[in-house]
Amino acid sequence: MDLKLHQSGKKKAGKVAVNDAVFAAPYNQPLVHQVLNAYMTRSRAGTRAQKSRSEVSGGGRKPWRQKGTGRARAGTNRSPIWRGGGVTFAAKPSNHSAKVNKKMYRGAMRSILSELARQERLSCIDALDLDEAKTKKAKDLLAALGLEDVLIITDEVTENVFLSLRNIPKVDIIDTAEINPYTLIGFDNVLMTKAAVEKVEAWLS
Repeated sequence: MDLKLHQSGKKKAGKVAVNDAVFAAPYNQPLVHQVLNAYMTRSRAGTRAQKSRSEVSGGGRKPWRQKGTGRARAGTNRSPIWRGGGVTFAAKPSNHSAKVNKKMYRGAMRSILSELARQERLSCIDALDLDEAKTKKAKDLLAALGLEDVLIITDEVTENVFLSLRNIPKVDIIDTAEINPYTLIGFDNVLMTKAAVEKVEAWLS
């Protein structure tokens, strides 16, 4: 399979051959859905906590005697219906992570990358080098490539590239170690450097 290859200093795009096992795999929607859900739930902190009636301060004796006062019966001032009392069904810290083995995760990544390639939303550039940190230069480069809402994946994020791209709306840049299913599907287009493509092929082959 071939991907569109943008070359620095050239207006006409060429093509680069990529591994079919990584960029031309069949789309497995149930697998992608399962892996994406597992990834998103793993990001939940699960640290919310409330106090039940056994954990709030106070209590220990009846506030008043059972009969003869004219007031409703009360056994403790820690009751959920009292101000300052415990919560009836108190929330407790919980672990929301779901297990996904490496084979499933890599299979989902291959499916997503292959579907992006089939929809012509995935392209490649020979290198992403900026000699100085200028946002205008980065915007001009993306405009020349015809890309707006784009995720840029490189083998190594240099300081000049990061500083040039960080303030452009709907543009993000990551290195190959940060690739994940949630980020890949969050943009209209994905632009990978040639070195990043080689690293991804080595990882997912």
